[in-house]
Amino acid sequence: MRVLKAITVIMAVLIIVGTVTLAVLITKRLAGPPARIGDGIAVRLDEPPASEIAAIASEGPGELALLLHGGGPDRVVVVDLASGRVRARIGVSR
Repeated sequence: MRVLKAITVIMAVLIIVGTVTLAVLITKRLAGPPARIGDGIAVRLDEPPASEIAAIASEGPGELALLLHGGGPDRVVVVDLASGRVRARIGVSR
């Protein structure tokens, strides 16, 4: 009878520890990656002087799409944030 009680207590402890671990992991993953304050990136777009950023959209983790007006025809510039380089330039016609 003692063995049965010991096994029951051990299994109850394992269930509680597993449930708490699972809850912590789910909470951390839903919160996303930790914010890093102060990390900045400089990107040289090499666009004409009259260019202005009209809109910014996220293209997934580590990529941004910038809609540029002025200095020529409207265009979308896709920037890789990891390397700070322009990945693509796409002309937009109205």
